[in-house]
Amino acid sequence: MADVQDDTIRATALGSAPVPLSVLDLATVGTGRTAHQALGTTVELARLAERRGYHRFWVAEHHSMPGVASSSPAVILAHLAARTDRIRLGSGGVMLPNHAPLVIAEQFGTLEALAPGRIDLGLGRAPGTDGATAAALRRRDRLAEGADEFPEQLSELIRFLDDDFPDGHPYARIHAVPGPVQGRVPGGVQRADRPSIWLLGSSGFSARLAGLLGLPFSFAHHFSSANTLPALELYRESFRPSAVLDRPYAKIGVQALAADDPAEARRQVLTGALSMLRLRTGRPGLVPSPQEAESHALGLAEQEFVADWLHNVVYGTAEQVREGLDALVKRTGVDELMITANVHGPQARLRSYELIADAYGFPAGR
Repeated sequence: MADVQDDTIRATALGSAPVPLSVLDLATVGTGRTAHQALGTTVELARLAERRGYHRFWVAEHHSMPGVASSSPAVILAHLAARTDRIRLGSGGVMLPNHAPLVIAEQFGTLEALAPGRIDLGLGRAPGTDGATAAALRRRDRLAEGADEFPEQLSELIRFLDDDFPDGHPYARIHAVPGPVQGRVPGGVQRADRPSIWLLGSSGFSARLAGLLGLPFSFAHHFSSANTLPALELYRESFRPSAVLDRPYAKIGVQALAADDPAEARRQVLTGALSMLRLRTGRPGLVPSPQEAESHALGLAEQEFVADWLHNVVYGTAEQVREGLDALVKRTGVDELMITANVHGPQARLRSYELIADAYGFPAGR
């Protein structure tokens, strides 16, 4: 693996924040809104995050979900790269079993050429959708094959990014372009940089693999909170220093929403809870409005699901959210928080990130 300085991964916390804060966005599509509007909000949010000092801005790969417009992370990231200047951009994540490693190396090599030194490649092994859609993406019936082959696919992807297949390998004469090969041919002046690779997970598999490879690890606390502490412990126990990192670096995703009024914060997060309930029960749709969420009659099992979901969402006033995020960092010992706010209203999301930045004394920006 080519040398990658860990200062492309580590960051300095701003203001009074205990760790760097970043943003995960799904280009949420609410009722009464179009995908065009949702993606426009994603651009607006990325620019806000850059202006206020959030460290990185990631988008995630999801498929066949009407309320999520982020099925093509590389396309969205290219759009964001043209509309931002400094903030790190990345995938949270690309579901590698859905794709040929060479294609991902080419896509993210292109992104690195568009925004040098600003690209993160977060990789997951889950399908990011239901089984039938995953089968359509992978063009195979046995979905487990893709997940089982993840370490091999990851190794292949890294070799394409570094252009270092050994002599005699079937891919030794194949090059991901843009990429290092352009700096090795006569007259080549290609930069040696490549995207920073992260492993993503919601269980112990990727935690252990990230540790063994000495890679940064991002855990999906926002939808798998019961596994957070065991996965982080496994990552740290498994960690081996590498050319990428000399010590572990762990980040977790957290659902958080701040509002000027705590009642409004709860009103907004209910929209995300109802949307997730529908998804988990096989009824995916657009994110409901606050009015729809408030008026929706929940059965006993549905009430329990919503209560459990909201238990892991940090919401309220800016001060309440700050206290909740501080407590989460203290409990988990993570190096970075990635905040996501999958609710109906775009203005509620934008206002939340402003309030959180204010609560930690982040710069006002320009």
